[in-house]
Amino acid sequence: MRFVAEVDAFFEMLSVERDSAFNTLESYRADLEDFDSFLSACGVSILEAQTSDIRAYLQDIVERDFAASSQARRLSALRQFYQFLYAEGRRGDDPTRTVASPKKRAALPNVLSEDEVDALLKIAEDESKNQQESDAKQLRSLRLYTLLEVLYATGLRVSELVSLPASAALRDSRLLTVRGKGNKERAVPLSERAQGAMQRYVQLRATIGNYKDSVWLFPSHGESGHLTRQAFARDLKDLAERAKLDRKKVSPHVLRHAFASHLLHHGADLRVLQQVLGHADISTTQIYTHVLDERLQQIVEQHHPLAG
Repeated sequence: MRFVAEVDAFFEMLSVERDSAFNTLESYRADLEDFDSFLSACGVSILEAQTSDIRAYLQDIVERDFAASSQARRLSALRQFYQFLYAEGRRGDDPTRTVASPKKRAALPNVLSEDEVDALLKIAEDESKNQQESDAKQLRSLRLYTLLEVLYATGLRVSELVSLPASAALRDSRLLTVRGKGNKERAVPLSERAQGAMQRYVQLRATIGNYKDSVWLFPSHGESGHLTRQAFARDLKDLAERAKLDRKKVSPHVLRHAFASHLLHHGADLRVLQQVLGHADISTTQIYTHVLDERLQQIVEQHHPLAG
């Protein structure tokens, strides 16, 4: 990217002053690089871009079929970048000030039914208990079952799940301490099934002796040292096929949605759910209120004297 000094100063501010998460920083960097490439083709520098250039870029990503949420995130990255340049005196104006944000549809997340989640858990558990061809395959099948149980028990973000430290299995087994967005810690309860799966997995891993020096609960030979999000998502989709579910419907994020929706359906408080999911703002959690609306309608239909 051109003008590396200004961009680096911007990201240093996000990291140090705002304590932005690594994934957020990487997303913003990709957004600015894409914007810079667009401007370069137009013969415009990123420091001299005008409001018309930003609107032209937003129109360009619309034509590239970017979702409204992605458009909004791109604009958010540009707003913060130019507000930073203006505050630092590197520009005399903020070209994003009069640019309207794209309207986002309040799309409801895809959610698996409780029966579908049960089907996934059952086949994963059965496979983890079956004798596999090798110790490595035995450990992988038990790892997948453990990941699934922990994810459905806690609703962790997939990045939080795959990067759990090995010490997570050594603490109070009823609670799992998670370091989430913004480097903030939160404690989430762990079900007995998830505790049991984790204990079996840790014992088998110790018996086999693989990754004995790894600091990660779910280690791998990759660059990160732990299982990647992509690898877990792929294994989960393969499991969905074996459970005779549509693999397109199943992902770690969908299971996080299932956890939240099923919890609300069974009477959980929205504020408690916010804390468990690690949402900074209750408005993020409120996307699940459609579940509360459905439950309220069922209660009225079942108990109102004039219903039915």
